[in-house]
Amino acid sequence: MAVQTDTFAAWLNQARLPEQRLTAEQRAVLQAAFRFRQAQGHGYFATRVLGHFLLHADTGLKVAPLARLLGVSRPTASRQQHLSAKEAIQQAHHRLDGRPYGKLLPRYAGPIAEFLLTHAGASRADLIDFIDRTWSVRVSRIALYKFLKKFGLDEASRQAAAPRPPDPLDPAAPSARPAAVLPPPTPFVPPGQPVPAPAPPFSPRGRSTRAPSC
Repeated sequence: MAVQTDTFAAWLNQARLPEQRLTAEQRAVLQAAFRFRQAQGHGYFATRVLGHFLLHADTGLKVAPLARLLGVSRPTASRQQHLSAKEAIQQAHHRLDGRPYGKLLPRYAGPIAEFLLTHAGASRADLIDFIDRTWSVRVSRIALYKFLKKFGLDEASRQAAAPRPPDPLDPAAPSARPAAVLPPPTPFVPPGQPVPAPAPPFSPRGRSTRAPSC
């Protein structure tokens, strides 16, 4: 957590950021940030506004010293670095409602299922963006995972429900059944020609079973 400091030098010192290593441009930006912090305090919303500015101001400073200046952890600053201004404001808005993210409602399940069906290669981030565009709700990855699992829309549930090709070793599979033996085709006989007699039946001893002629 950031410590309330009275001077610009003390603010840099508690963040372990040597002032002599700053460029003139970096010093000017941080001096303005220090005055903003002195005027607005160390509350959550003032820190989010200042942090979003410093993390996107292209000052050349790394995330770790900026996180120490803001009084937040290094992973928190890294996550905020990848947020747009809209997403940062949405998170602040949801915090006013008592939650860091938006809430997924059951009525979203149908459109989400249709999106997954028509976008087979969509990533989790693509789905979060779709929810944001459709309902103006930004959700966390954990909340989305639980929602998908609850309604059977997670990848494991969809793969389990997908039809599988028949197993050739399964006796009940159509491909495992023996092919039907069809009788030989009847030979074509031109009109006016005698019809040949059928072949004698097969005898186990290789002899004909026809009765001898008298």
